[in-house]
Amino acid sequence: MSNVGRAEPSHPAGDVRLLMESLAKALVDDPSVVSVEAEDLDGGTELQLRVAGPEIGKVIGKQGRTARALRTILAAVSVKQQKRYTLEIVE
Repeated sequence: MSNVGRAEPSHPAGDVRLLMESLAKALVDDPSVVSVEAEDLDGGTELQLRVAGPEIGKVIGKQGRTARALRTILAAVSVKQQKRYTLEIVE
């Protein structure tokens, strides 16, 4: 089994994964329905934010504004760490 999705906090992808997870958990009513997995790809790291059905709207927001804000934060982290991160929201 790979530890890619469960990166340690000392690993940069682990810090970013924990950041996205804590932000998403703050947005939903039931934080237990949120999980984030990191997958290293050739072009960088993809974070897969998984949210249970009825809570996904809270993470996406009206007209995708909340999702866009999460991606903006991720872009700022990408610049700071000089590594490419992408966010995929999955139901």
